[in-house]
Amino acid sequence: MVGTLLLYYCFWGAVPALAESDEEQRRVSPEKSQVWGPGLKAAVVLPARYFYIQAVDTAGHKFASSPGDSVFQVRISAPGEQTAKAGIQVLDRKDGSYIVIYRLFASYPKLKIRVEFQGQHVDKSPYILEGPVYHENCDCPLEDSEAWLQEMNCPETFPQIQRDLQHFRVIDPEKIAVEIPKRFGQRQILCHYTLKDNKVYLQTHGEHVGFRIFMDAILLSLTRKVRMPDMEFFVNLGDWPLERRSSSSNILPIFSWCGSSDSRDIVMPTYDLTDSVLETMGRVSLDMMSVQGNTGPPWDSKNSTALWRGRDSHKERLELVKLSRKHPDLIDAAFTNFFFFKHNESLYGPIVKHISFYDFFKHKYLISVDGTVAAYRLPYLLVGDSVVLKQDSIFYEHFYQELRPWEHYIPVKSNLSDLLDKLQWAKEHDEEAKKIAKAGQEFARNNLMGDDIFCYYFRLFQGYASLQVSEPKIREGMERVEAQTKDDLFPCTCHRTKTRDEL
Repeated sequence: MVGTLLLYYCFWGAVPALAESDEEQRRVSPEKSQVWGPGLKAAVVLPARYFYIQAVDTAGHKFASSPGDSVFQVRISAPGEQTAKAGIQVLDRKDGSYIVIYRLFASYPKLKIRVEFQGQHVDKSPYILEGPVYHENCDCPLEDSEAWLQEMNCPETFPQIQRDLQHFRVIDPEKIAVEIPKRFGQRQILCHYTLKDNKVYLQTHGEHVGFRIFMDAILLSLTRKVRMPDMEFFVNLGDWPLERRSSSSNILPIFSWCGSSDSRDIVMPTYDLTDSVLETMGRVSLDMMSVQGNTGPPWDSKNSTALWRGRDSHKERLELVKLSRKHPDLIDAAFTNFFFFKHNESLYGPIVKHISFYDFFKHKYLISVDGTVAAYRLPYLLVGDSVVLKQDSIFYEHFYQELRPWEHYIPVKSNLSDLLDKLQWAKEHDEEAKKIAKAGQEFARNNLMGDDIFCYYFRLFQGYASLQVSEPKIREGMERVEAQTKDDLFPCTCHRTKTRDEL
């Protein structure tokens, strides 16, 4: 019954306060507590909006640990409407702060967000979002891309984008439309996209193009929010980057979800991270926000055995599991599936059941080892409350080169030969390990949220489009990409300037 009531409240726009603070000596001050974040701005349209609450006591001191799991009450209403159709979650980050996530299922002229503690408004509550406030499925792009970038608070540039695009003095759509399919189209899985007048067109090359759904989805989501530059480009749907660094000077621009030190592909956020952003509070159960409310017990209460689970997609993973069997007091590593190598149970032990990702954070130490390419779970590991021991690798995601070893994670040699030594160091330097865990968490919180991912994609496409020296075209064989369903239960009316084709 309790679960049913909570589900009802979550959908219809209210989360009740279930308990008061357990700390008798400190009282939460609703006036001094702080509320901030992009979810308090009407113009910031995200699949799931979010903002933060920082608990502050009556003396003006921020709480560094949780004052209670559900001490704040959040309600969303739409003035003039009977209800605001919104799902809401208030997640306790266990460090004195909370993340409030809400997903709109309809658009409104105005929203009111009330944040309360024991019936009293917190900070500057109620927050009035003067709209229109559009929901994710509302096709209403802002024509002025610079205004959109400013509203989203996007950085001027991203270092990885600069590194990737510096290899290309110019990009000729006429040339790449011929040369990329000729060079890679027979052996690789490619999507050839054209963005024209804020519409998306596509032609695929190769079999097994199912992963195009992630690229289709982010492009459609962007075009619903902001007018995209006209551009023509190719996306690699395979695991490995394609354009070798050792190739001739005639390198071709190919977008990939993963880069490597011996390739020159243009790196995007991974399909996994992209999908989690688009489907937060939707069909995915793991995303950068949900993890923040499920970081396990306090540091001192975490298990001191290093944890790893996964499949056999890299030879070093085999070595890791063998190492675990030799040192079970230090490492708990096991395979959940065998696909690439022969399963020798005498060497690797039995296949074990999957565990909840949130259970990872019951451990102080989490090990990250490459799969077929980079291990795409790293963003979620970082945003938890455990320290990551990351294998040195030739592969990287779009943010890896901004991470600093010994500040955001503990580095481990690619062959794992020093893993035991690094674990021993972490155990002997507990406060330093805890500090690294916190720094990694802050990096993920500040750089890998939904708005960060949208900003990255737009800046990447903007930079790429600026290098084009001929007009992108809708090529023969291309089809228009449209949303899979147009049966939106709550259609919106766009109040912005229409695009040229709609006038």
